Amino acid sequence: MTTDNFTKHTTTASLKQMKFLQRFLIDRFLVRLIRILKPLSVSSILDVGAGEGFTLARLEREGIGERREGVEILDSALALGKKFHPHIKLVKGSIYELPYKDNSWDLVLCTEVLEHLEDPEKALAELFRVSKKYILLSVPNEPWFMLGNFLRGKNLSRWGNDIEHINHWTGQSFISFVKRNHKKVRIKADFPLPWTVLLLEKHS
Repeated sequence: MTTDNFTKHTTTASLKQMKFLQRFLIDRFLVRLIRILKPLSVSSILDVGAGEGFTLARLEREGIGERREGVEILDSALALGKKFHPHIKLVKGSIYELPYKDNSWDLVLCTEVLEHLEDPEKALAELFRVSKKYILLSVPNEPWFMLGNFLRGKNLSRWGNDIEHINHWTGQSFISFVKRNHKKVRIKADFPLPWTVLLLEKHS
């Protein structure tokens, strides 16, 4: 039993299999993520679309937050998370109906999820609802993400486009998407290729 996300985080780097670039980019992404989050004064962290708990485990190692929890819809990811990260609390739930009260988490993460969703606006509203102050989002930065896939021989027949990606944003169009749906929010943008990362701060 495995998932694409589990394979992405655990496959040993191999130049022959074109995995070296993927591992390098993922590691660099996590370093940038830590750099963004460390200065924040947050106690509770919710990761929505947490997969097997890799990001939460990294935050724990870095000493970011005191209470951490993940929400995941896939049973296979939850089973792997229980096996490989038994100390991380992962619960089953939908991003469209998060099982938490309003303003219940200092920081809500949602990385590499919104591009898969048929209704990203509804999902974003839920993230805002349960966040007390901060929301961190990441999505592929197009067309760079597709180009990266194509250059490493992935999804060649679709010019590098992942078959599961419904939404495609450039960095600026993703910022516009967020502003269009939530006008009263402070946005700090970062662009660790091939992703767009936004740290959103709700107005008090």
